[in-house]
Amino acid sequence: MKTCLVVDDSKVIRKVARHILETLNFRVTEAGDGREALDSCLACAPDVVLLDWNMPVMSGMDFLRALRDSAIESRPKVVFCTTENGMAHIRAAIEAGADEYVMKPFDRETLESKLQIVGMA
Repeated sequence: MKTCLVVDDSKVIRKVARHILETLNFRVTEAGDGREALDSCLACAPDVVLLDWNMPVMSGMDFLRALRDSAIESRPKVVFCTTENGMAHIRAAIEAGADEYVMKPFDRETLESKLQIVGMA
């Protein structure tokens, strides 16, 4: 079973994402900010990370850079999940190492198609 770490400071978003991912047969873990997510990835890297942009403690971009700089052997796929929809944000996320990008609010079909693009569905 594939694993997904959902990183978002909103409990509601984490709950919605968890429900969708579980229907897609993922084992889901959650983190409320980038620091918690990084610690989780260093302990046990998931197959894919669904990552929010704006969070307290450590932002999605800071998490992504730290993840890419870490010594994790099996690099998780990263799908940015955010309300930031400007091309500059999308370009910055991809340049920082994100594999794909999904806009909030998202539904099952949208998330599943993004996971297929990164080879996780």
